[in-house]
Amino acid sequence: MDSQFSSTPEITSDDKLWAALGYPIPIIAIIVLLMEEKKNRPFVRYHAVQSLLANVALWALYLILTVVTFGFGSLCAPVFWLVTLWPAYESYNGKYLELPVITKLMKNQGWA
Repeated sequence: MDSQFSSTPEITSDDKLWAALGYPIPIIAIIVLLMEEKKNRPFVRYHAVQSLLANVALWALYLILTVVTFGFGSLCAPVFWLVTLWPAYESYNGKYLELPVITKLMKNQGWA
């Protein structure tokens, strides 16, 4: 864990819920980033940005798979959605989950 997270305010159950809902329902993450009181909470902001990047990556992979397999890849849509439940579960437990490429990208860009 980075030192920036050690001085963060306490993570509330409300923070955990908002963070977890952003992964399977990306529109929630967008709403969080537009809400002034939520986007100032480090835990919620971290997971909102990470969930948006993760969903963009999953959808890009889904579209590539669908095109390459001439439409048969679209049968994997439920699997791609189920993949988002793991980070949602971890964030609901109050953890700063690090996704391999996505977390490094968002930290290097200064988005979270």
